[in-house]
Amino acid sequence: MSVLIVGSIALDDVKTPVEERFDLLGGSASYASVAAGYFSPVNLVAIVGEDFPASHWEFLQGRGINLEGVQRATGKTFRWSGEYLWDMNTRETRSVALNVFENFSPSVPDHYRSSDFVLLANIAPDMQLKVLQQMEKPRFVIADTMDLWINIAQPALLKLLKCVDMLILNDSEARELTKETSLIKAGKKIQSLGPRFVALKKGEHGCLLFGEDEFFSCPAYPLEDIHDPTGAGDTFAGGLTGFLASRGKDKVDFASLKTAVVVGSVLASYNVEAFSLERLRRVEKKDILSRFAEFQDLARFDASLP
Repeated sequence: MSVLIVGSIALDDVKTPVEERFDLLGGSASYASVAAGYFSPVNLVAIVGEDFPASHWEFLQGRGINLEGVQRATGKTFRWSGEYLWDMNTRETRSVALNVFENFSPSVPDHYRSSDFVLLANIAPDMQLKVLQQMEKPRFVIADTMDLWINIAQPALLKLLKCVDMLILNDSEARELTKETSLIKAGKKIQSLGPRFVALKKGEHGCLLFGEDEFFSCPAYPLEDIHDPTGAGDTFAGGLTGFLASRGKDKVDFASLKTAVVVGSVLASYNVEAFSLERLRRVEKKDILSRFAEFQDLARFDASLP
């Protein structure tokens, strides 16, 4: 089944305690689309400017991602610059230039509108709602969000939550949205706002998955070296969505979601091993299956990939 992904494509400058890199391929849609593409066909909706490098475009095309829905606008591509501190968990934004993304209005091509699975990657909730208004009858809708939208666009976000099947956000964002210190209470409270399922990302400590009457705690894959955490959450969301679509089921059940969370975690673990999408350029399906098997042993998690 096909996956529609709507989000941002960016050019990133990233500084870590040991290295600094410039003009990297970034944006929520870039990471999510590459991750989802390991399992399912991807239709992408985003926007880039005149300065977007041909090499980045060719890379996305080469991964089989359908780019017909990517607008090419006059002006510069969305740019973000950030610096990670020594623990690689704390990030400071150095600069943001929305450029063509400032006036982005998602337009879903007609032949995308029948996509079975929809991932509304991290963009403003009013944009996410506009995408859903253009869709036919998707089987499963997943939304990602962040603290910015919780703080400046909460009414639109709350409206969105009534329209999606699953919400993905990190632990601090869940606490900010619900005003609950307990993540268990926060997850359940978010469910009461609309989504049947909620995934709370905890970075190096894994993920909590909330079902209708079920709960799953997924550990993170242990890594000795992290080179660039940028896009890890988007990679997680994309891998999760692509795997769910690959199952071909009419209804998403909790067992499939548990496996999808582990798949997303595996892909995120690869992503942070190099800057931008450089590590995922070299990862093959067999590598994902191998690390998935290691994850099963680590988490005592009993499942199999098709």
